[in-house]
Amino acid sequence: MRQPLRFALNRMVAPHLPLADFIDLAVALNADAIEIRNDLKGVEIEDGTPPEQVRDLCAAHGIRVLSINALYPFDVWNDERRAQALKLAAYARDCGATGLVMCPLNEQGDSRAAAARAAGLRTALTALAPILREHGLLGFVEPLGFEQSALRRKGQAVEAIKAIGGLDVFRLVHDTFHHHLAGEQAFFPALTGLVHISGVEDAEAPLASIQDGHRVLIGEHDILGNAAQIDSLLSSGYDGYVSWEPFAASVHGLADIRQALGRSMNYLSQQLP
Repeated sequence: MRQPLRFALNRMVAPHLPLADFIDLAVALNADAIEIRNDLKGVEIEDGTPPEQVRDLCAAHGIRVLSINALYPFDVWNDERRAQALKLAAYARDCGATGLVMCPLNEQGDSRAAAARAAGLRTALTALAPILREHGLLGFVEPLGFEQSALRRKGQAVEAIKAIGGLDVFRLVHDTFHHHLAGEQAFFPALTGLVHISGVEDAEAPLASIQDGHRVLIGEHDILGNAAQIDSLLSSGYDGYVSWEPFAASVHGLADIRQALGRSMNYLSQQLP
């Protein structure tokens, strides 16, 4: 049976809005879940907002916190990463979040061989699993499709999760942008815990040159095939949220993000059978 489309808002939709206004935006768009981030200046988490304040504000409006985005680079495990993971896990637990998004190293100059990257991934997952369990969280592993990313494809993540016995605490993030960049054909609906969506409209840009700054709202000129990707997931049993995550400055500067996002939501909904 086909699952319904459930929208959520990643904080990247409107990174400059105060939290209360961001929650109001979600309510106005009938999106009953949000993701907060630890990489945005001037808003939670970076501004020191207590996790209990996030939890109480969201609860008062019937809003779920899906995740903190993100632990980076989660696959380079060391004492610094452990401390970072413990701090984010405690915040996620106390703000009522379902889980923690985890992104791999994504930098030019990573000279590790594929085997070393795979070993690093398994080491990190093995160390993270008990932290997640102790805090009552899921770990949302998000492969990044960029050519320099240490973990480009979801299939690689699934192999590692299974190898370390982590199916109870790890789920995949299916990001339509990164799925397209990686050229990945496989879908893993049963292991997918979260979907990130955004559009790209620059049809002339070489695939390898597309970056986060290209990510806009979804409309008729989208080249990522968002509707087809989401249809594949929903038709094969995915029943979680579809979270909007546009990075483009042109979106962040919109005078009326509510109206623009509402149009994009309607457009995407109409493209699905």
